[in-house]
Amino acid sequence: MHRNLLRLTGAATAVYGLAVARRPALLARPSGLTAPDGSVPAPVAACLRPLALRDAACGLAMALAPNDAALRTATALRIASDLGDAALLATALPARRHRVMAVTVSVAWGALSVAGLLARSPARPPVRASAPAAVPPGGLSTRQVS
Repeated sequence: MHRNLLRLTGAATAVYGLAVARRPALLARPSGLTAPDGSVPAPVAACLRPLALRDAACGLAMALAPNDAALRTATALRIASDLGDAALLATALPARRHRVMAVTVSVAWGALSVAGLLARSPARPPVRASAPAAVPPGGLSTRQVS
């Protein structure tokens, strides 16, 4: 498991989720769910905000997971959410281009999380004991010590 990749994915998901919860147009526009004047109808915003908050919660759980088991669980929820979004949006969005884009983005985020679970974290360099400071020939004088 690549912890850093999963935590970064979680943090990015949380930030995006919070942004969409605040401004549903960030998701409504690319999904083709805006009114002809470009505004987001209240019912659309009411449906997008809970999805955005779900993403924020899953992302925060990934970013802040206290151990590997919690990180795996949070990531599994993220993957299930992404695949569920892809399945739903594949049929629910109004235009084919919006469906294709939404499915592609959902599957890509899910795949990133799967990759993070399957990848290995980069090896950490071995910790080396620091070499003792060199003592000048003849030892330390009192002037050098103080």
